[in-house]
Amino acid sequence: MVLPVRLRDVAEHAGVSVKTVSNVVHGHPAVSRSMRTRVEASIEALGYLPNISARSLRTGRSGLIGLAVPRISDPYFAEVVAAVIDAAAQRGLSVLVEQTGGDAGRETEVLHGRRPTIVDGLIFSPISVTQDVLDHASPTIPLILLGEHLLASRRSRVAVDNVAASDEAVSHLLAQGRRRIAAVGAKRGSTAATAELRLSGYRQALARGGVDPDHRLEVPVHQFSREEGASAVDRLVDDKVPFDALFCFSDLMALGALSALRRHGLAVPDEVAVVGFDNVPEGRHATPPLTTVAPDLNVLAGAAIGRLVERLDDPSVPESGSIVVPHALLVRESG
Repeated sequence: MVLPVRLRDVAEHAGVSVKTVSNVVHGHPAVSRSMRTRVEASIEALGYLPNISARSLRTGRSGLIGLAVPRISDPYFAEVVAAVIDAAAQRGLSVLVEQTGGDAGRETEVLHGRRPTIVDGLIFSPISVTQDVLDHASPTIPLILLGEHLLASRRSRVAVDNVAASDEAVSHLLAQGRRRIAAVGAKRGSTAATAELRLSGYRQALARGGVDPDHRLEVPVHQFSREEGASAVDRLVDDKVPFDALFCFSDLMALGALSALRRHGLAVPDEVAVVGFDNVPEGRHATPPLTTVAPDLNVLAGAAIGRLVERLDDPSVPESGSIVVPHALLVRESG
């Protein structure tokens, strides 16, 4: 019978104390980077797994973190889920994933149903939930929100700066001499604010570039999907609205737009430049490869887990406060 790897085994392999290994496993900030790397290498080499059951008895915690996202099938959220699971594993935590579909009822159930009773904390990417529901979520269960939001919630939040990122993307198109830039994704009224904030960044860049806005170029959608991106191009073409670039509020819409542009015989990027948002893997292999805004998902996941662990270790840590995740504009061949 193969015996499980113990903390002591890891300590002997790394040449450190059991206390040091314990500090690394539990994410204690006092451990130096070099020591953490050394211990993590031993953990990886030996295949050590924390004893969640024993820790639960000792600390009253399950070692389980909840993660609620709109759609796991969305490539962006799939990558978010993977990054959060990796970040949690580095802290010796497991992740229980919930798919809400962006439905208000299911989002409310995540916050107020049975799930909060079996997890130590919750990382939540809301779309439709109301201010009242957020305000009345259990105060004893640490809650970290992913993404920017129009609601003035007192909860901690980890998000990319959508206005700045969108401004940068549109400014890039303006620098190429594009002046008829369509904003694909102007989903007005979205509680999650992603569409509104990206639209704000789009308008901000146009204003600074001296380009008069044209409401016909702000194309509303029902959801951020390939089908909606293709439909947006069809509407622009059918309505004879001139455009020489597309800023799509998600890569999925940009991929759908690329397909529709080919169908209409419009060359990318010669006639129409295309920029997306999210840096999903499919965009790297599109024809042509998609220029996109890339949020740093490893930083996002690490920051969300880190803030959650802080609250678990010290409930007096303030819930409010936003952590801004860095982003980069990845210029490829589409624009």
